Amino acid sequence: MMNKYKEIDDQYIAHCYARFPICIKSGQGAYVFDTEGKKYLDFTAGIGVNGLGYAYQPWVQAVQKQAANLAHISNLFYNEPVLELAQKLVKRTGMSRVFFQNSGAESNEGAIKVAHKYANDTYHGQRNEILTLVNSFHGRTMETLVATGQDVFHQKFDPFPTGFDYVVANSIESLEAKVNEHTEAIMMEMVQGEGGVNALDPAFVQKVQEICDAKDILLIIDEVQTGIGRTGTFFAYEQYGIHPDIVSFAKGIANGIPMGGVLLSEKVKDVINYGDHGSTFAGNPLAAAAANVVMDTMTPTFLEEVKEKGQLLKTSIEQMPHVKSVTGLGMMIGVELDGLDAKEVLAKCRDKGVLFLTAKTKIRMLPPLIMTTSEIQEGMKVLQSVLEEM
Repeated sequence: MMNKYKEIDDQYIAHCYARFPICIKSGQGAYVFDTEGKKYLDFTAGIGVNGLGYAYQPWVQAVQKQAANLAHISNLFYNEPVLELAQKLVKRTGMSRVFFQNSGAESNEGAIKVAHKYANDTYHGQRNEILTLVNSFHGRTMETLVATGQDVFHQKFDPFPTGFDYVVANSIESLEAKVNEHTEAIMMEMVQGEGGVNALDPAFVQKVQEICDAKDILLIIDEVQTGIGRTGTFFAYEQYGIHPDIVSFAKGIANGIPMGGVLLSEKVKDVINYGDHGSTFAGNPLAAAAANVVMDTMTPTFLEEVKEKGQLLKTSIEQMPHVKSVTGLGMMIGVELDGLDAKEVLAKCRDKGVLFLTAKTKIRMLPPLIMTTSEIQEGMKVLQSVLEEM
């Protein structure tokens, strides 16, 4: 059947994705099952989306109930699930307002629009540049491609928008050299996911906050991949002691139903007014009902367990052969190998029923946050056996 799937994909679907040779049919907990009935322990979670794993019953029941009642209604009307979700997010984070989107790229676009409008309203065109970090990733829309600090993404689609420059991550010298009178915002991920699963240095992050405070530069934190419990706190920036003006989020917020959003601080809560921004599907009741289950699951105990399981992953991997370093925070892990091709390792693990990702030259792990200690140990045994064989 796999050849048939490949033929259909090749003929009817635009060639956006080079896929693994598996057709996934179902999932349960931290496992997925292909159309041949093979079981895989999944350390990918839909690239950090399925934090509650697969077929999590409170989530299933909430989605089924909402779908049977009201899946979508225009934002010209109120709907209860999204009002409930907005309250939970604002109260949880201490931010002032939120607006919803459908993806991470959309959320980052929304965050950038808020920064542009704040700069236009306050500085009347004198500030028109956003700084991001080298090796960052912020999405695949035209503007977020330019915001992404990787040259490989700045090809093929000319003409690109302008108004971005790039700071070397963790270099205070680079930061101070790039900030100028035209800087309206600094945008960054606390852990660069696509860029290699590299956590920012706390001293660098504190310097960014200091500069933003002193110069009235907006601080935008991209929590699309790091947020919703992934690093052991609801948002990763909480571990750095900073107070961003704008926070984007997506991926894990609705556990597989497309949703994102932008949280606004008191400083910028009134920047967006009626008619300035919108999206047909954003904040729909189905996605909001799913997200409310996720929010209710993110208890202090749950998040502490994420930290503990993340530490178990790190300590287990550090002892394996061919491992040069282990990076990341919580259950967002990067593994740099010494002399091995990460893609070859992934293929061998996949044959043995364990799924991983890559980021640059590293193995990347974004497992469901509900993965148990015994399941982690099961996956690490497979990884170790593969590394020992190579």
